[in-house]
Amino acid sequence: MSKLKGKVAVVTGASKGIGAGIAKALAAEGASVVVNYASSKAGADAVVTEIGKAGGKAVAVQGDVSKAGDAQAIIEAAVKHFGRLDVLVNNSGVYEFKPLEEITEEDFHRQFDVNVLGLLLTTQAAAKRLGEGGSVINIGSLVSRSFTPASAVYAGTKGAVDTITGVLAQELGPRKIRVNAVNPGMVETEGTHAAGVIGSDFEVGAKAKTPLGRIGQPQDIASIVTFLASDDSHWLTGERLFASGGMR
Repeated sequence: MSKLKGKVAVVTGASKGIGAGIAKALAAEGASVVVNYASSKAGADAVVTEIGKAGGKAVAVQGDVSKAGDAQAIIEAAVKHFGRLDVLVNNSGVYEFKPLEEITEEDFHRQFDVNVLGLLLTTQAAAKRLGEGGSVINIGSLVSRSFTPASAVYAGTKGAVDTITGVLAQELGPRKIRVNAVNPGMVETEGTHAAGVIGSDFEVGAKAKTPLGRIGQPQDIASIVTFLASDDSHWLTGERLFASGGMR
C-alpha cells in the first residue's frame, strides 16, 4: 500500500463526501495530503485526524478556490508543510438543479465561479510547483453527457471541466504533467442525503439505469483517483473516466 509514497497531494473540497474519501485513499497509499476546505473546519479536521490515526500525514487548509489569493495559498501550503507538490485533485464543487425558468444570475456565477474558475485558478497555481510526473485530476460529472433536466447550469460547468481537461493536457503535456478527469454518476454523500436524493424515486431510477445495480460510494471514486495519481497511469492524459457503474 505505497503507490504514492513520498508524494504530496492537494485535494480541494475535502472536508466531506467524495473529497474526503479521496484524501483518505491517497494518504493510505503513502501520500502526504493537504485537505482543503471552504467553510467546514470541523469536517476537514476530522479527515486529518482519521488519516493520522491510520499512520498517514495530512494538514487542513482553509481557502476559497474561486479567489486567486486563496488558490495560491492552498498550493503553497503543500510546499510549506511537505516540501513539494506532485498531485492536485480539483474536487471543489457546488451544484443546484433548477428548471430553465428559475435560473438566476446568482445561480450561474456561484456554480461557474467554484466549479470552473476555481479549477483554473488552483491549477494555475499548482502548475508552477508541479514537476515532471505531476498529475492533475479534475472531478467532473456524468451530467456533462447525460443531459439531465433542470441541470443546465451545473451540467454546463461540468462540460467546461471536460473541455478544460483536454486543453490543459495539451498545454502541460510538454512539461510531463498529466491532466485527466473522473466523472462520477450518482454517489451517496452527505450532500445527496441532505438534498433528499437518497431514498427518493430519483435514486430508484438511477439504480434501475445502472448495470451494476447500485449508486456509487466515495471509495469507488477515490480508487480511480488514486490510480490516476500514481505512476500506474503514466501513459494517460487528457482522458475522462466515467465512474458511474455503467450508467449512461
